[in-house]
Amino acid sequence: MMAIIKKFRIKSFKNSKDIINFENVSLAYGNRLILDNINFSINEGQIFGMLGPNGVGKSTIFNLITGLISPQTGNIKINNQDVSQYPIYMRTKKFKVGYVPQYGGFFSDLSLFDNLKAISEIVIENKNLRIDRINYLLSKFELENLKDIKAKFLSGGQKKKLVIALALLSEPRLLLLDECFAALDVLTIKMLQEIIVNLQQENRITICICDHQARDLLACVDVAMILSNGKVIAQDTPSNLVQDINAKNAYFGDNFKFN
Repeated sequence: MMAIIKKFRIKSFKNSKDIINFENVSLAYGNRLILDNINFSINEGQIFGMLGPNGVGKSTIFNLITGLISPQTGNIKINNQDVSQYPIYMRTKKFKVGYVPQYGGFFSDLSLFDNLKAISEIVIENKNLRIDRINYLLSKFELENLKDIKAKFLSGGQKKKLVIALALLSEPRLLLLDECFAALDVLTIKMLQEIIVNLQQENRITICICDHQARDLLACVDVAMILSNGKVIAQDTPSNLVQDINAKNAYFGDNFKFN
């Protein structure tokens, strides 16, 4: 499946700049240390994956990037600019960050089209451009025949397409996908993997995914990192990562295979 989904991997980002930098970031809830002085970067145009056990801090990293929470120590930079003073809406607008949550992310009682229309009125100032952007996304995700159906009646895969389309209305340069493969069937996961890779290839969007479905994540990322006990313990291409002894000990075990 990996060869079908990711026909190539971007091996080198020497000519690219970092879009995300975590520098000595720590965060605790009470006495529980979630992130312990972590450092990592995501290159522009990269599909980057985060893996690790439950409660290890993957979603926390997304919340730190979007500004929902702040680190106790360390710096978070987007496009080499410290974003600690920027609230959520400014990070979305100034740094063009899109976020796809694990659950929800849409208005259940609105039609698919009205969901897109409502969010477009917030994120697209030019009224004339709104309908063009909506029609583009309806076509891109093959949702035209579903546009009048209430969101709550869509299938799991259709809902996921809608939430990704909502996140893309503002034409983000960085897209965060939280547990995007959870509770989806095999064919829907394959469809979603193809969408992710196409967004990279066609739109040059930087994508960061966290998920528990290790094989599904590794099939479409360029680089992944393993989080364990508040630390980044390994980061590499998928084929190298599954051979890494620290990654094996903390996450994969000895018998994990992904292709």
